[in-house]
Amino acid sequence: MTDWVVQLVERGGYFGVALLMFLETVFPPIPSEVIMSLAGLQAAKGTMSLPLVIASGTFGAMVGNSIWFELARRMGVDRFRRLVARHGRLLTLNVREVDKVDRKFDRWNVWFVCAGRMMPTIRSLVSVPAGLFGMGWRPFLIFSAIGTAGWTSALAIGGYLLGRNFRQVDAWLGPISTGIIVVLVVGYLYRVVTWKPHAD
Repeated sequence: MTDWVVQLVERGGYFGVALLMFLETVFPPIPSEVIMSLAGLQAAKGTMSLPLVIASGTFGAMVGNSIWFELARRMGVDRFRRLVARHGRLLTLNVREVDKVDRKFDRWNVWFVCAGRMMPTIRSLVSVPAGLFGMGWRPFLIFSAIGTAGWTSALAIGGYLLGRNFRQVDAWLGPISTGIIVVLVVGYLYRVVTWKPHAD
């Protein structure tokens, strides 16, 4: 996967960076660690501007974030509750748990969104609860942009400083992303097996 990412960044420039970060948001296994650190390397070479690299990556990711947010917002928590009531085992949720998360999200939503954007793998999923539980567009965009800019900046600056050794970024963060995916999958399977309906 890395080779075509390299080619798109080198040939597509800022548009390529934005496109790749958009795709990464929609399809998390595409490695943002490689995309942004490679773009940082291009900035170190002088073929791209580091601030514009960060802006392009942030913009592309935010487009994907906004699409997921709008889809979840259109579904809404009421429709989601009905889906949970009908397919509780598949979703490993019951309505009581949805209501509990809804109450907690109302309290911590901006911090959840901002911090979640800087966590590998999880960052791509943050938009869904934000949309489902009725977070406003303005705080969503502001705090998503802050978190996303922080993530893309860290990776791009890392690639810039490491120069041609930018792959060291992926060597460290790649296994972390994979580990998070494994934990999420194992956790989901465990909940499916042990899930029991509750009176809602």
